[in-house]
Amino acid sequence: MKIAVVGLGYVGLPLCVALARKFKVVGFDIDEARIAEIDAGHDRTGELDEAALRNCAAIFTSDEAGLAADVVIVTVPTPVDAANQPDLRAVEAASRTVGRHIARGAIVVYESTVYPGVTEEICGPILEKESGLVCGTDFFLGYSPERINPGDREHTVDRITKVIAGQTPAVTEKLAEVYGAVTTGGVFRARDIRTAEAAKVIENAQRDINIAFVNEITAVFHKMDLSIHDVLDAARTKWNFLDFRPGLVGGHCIGVDPYYLAAKAVAVGHDPKVILAGRSTNDGMGAFIADSVAADLATPARVLVMGLTFKENVPDLRNTRVVDIVARLRELGHQVTVHDPIADPAEAQQFYGIDLADGMVGPFDAAVGAVAHEAYVKMSDQELAGLLTDNGILADIKGIWRERRIAGVRRWQL
Repeated sequence: MKIAVVGLGYVGLPLCVALARKFKVVGFDIDEARIAEIDAGHDRTGELDEAALRNCAAIFTSDEAGLAADVVIVTVPTPVDAANQPDLRAVEAASRTVGRHIARGAIVVYESTVYPGVTEEICGPILEKESGLVCGTDFFLGYSPERINPGDREHTVDRITKVIAGQTPAVTEKLAEVYGAVTTGGVFRARDIRTAEAAKVIENAQRDINIAFVNEITAVFHKMDLSIHDVLDAARTKWNFLDFRPGLVGGHCIGVDPYYLAAKAVAVGHDPKVILAGRSTNDGMGAFIADSVAADLATPARVLVMGLTFKENVPDLRNTRVVDIVARLRELGHQVTVHDPIADPAEAQQFYGIDLADGMVGPFDAAVGAVAHEAYVKMSDQELAGLLTDNGILADIKGIWRERRIAGVRRWQL
């Protein structure tokens, strides 16, 4: 069996490596630079090390001819546009590319997060148009939502349960054979493709709402001079307490997927009150943090923002909400320096117009610990104090230095 994986990002590349242990695999990406770096043993997402890539039997290419396979798995991103509406251009473009080379009898599987109906109502017709073949007769559709958590070394693609659904029972069983061969977590056969699509999109919408609740009570408790971290320490001793943490909600999934579900809800005539309930709260956290820190600063002040990626110890800058803190502090008239030890400076400039500092050369009037990168966690009290002016503010969003007691430093934390 030959398998082609379309899109070699943080989802597609680990999937390629896992599949290549059992099958003949081609990894396809339109970015020739990405292919070159993978062939050189480098993964810019940080999900795989050089040894994993060097030992992988998959062929990586930007040549569309490699897409003639028995199973084609599409793993391209599905973001939202400036109006927070689903942006399906990448998945549509990938479908057109696959359609031009689809083999008779092939199965095309989508892993991209979408609202129910996209695979069969949008992607299927594109494949038919480009190939001249009949969907459900000459080729077949499948869906198996990605569940990769960037930077998570425990819940990897070869350990998690994979939800699968095929256009026919036979296709579902073929997908069970493929995915079941590479994961120890087993497979779950969803009732149909739309059910599998729905299951994925609610996973992150549910997390978004729960985090929004914690963010809201964080703001409430802040006005009462209570630390949310202290409150959560007590609350999580109850056996069924849901242990969500406050902070910035960014990245490619949690801050995006609720909009996909909401768009479909509107399309079928439902007003999605709960689905979007958390979005404004979570999107407002950056401004809340910036305003709270700035309230104790003279204007203009020198402020260091430590971390720019959407999550600790990963280089991914997509939809990071740290930029909201930076923008608000600058709007208030402060001079902001942004540092991140693992983010790509070129991407920071390209995506957000932010120039990353090479180092953290103070003194600053305030230092904001925005992302809990290991490099920041390991900083000594002396190093942290050295960043600040006398009586400077160390603002701790993530509870990185919660237990530290540093002389001559004012503390601010959620």
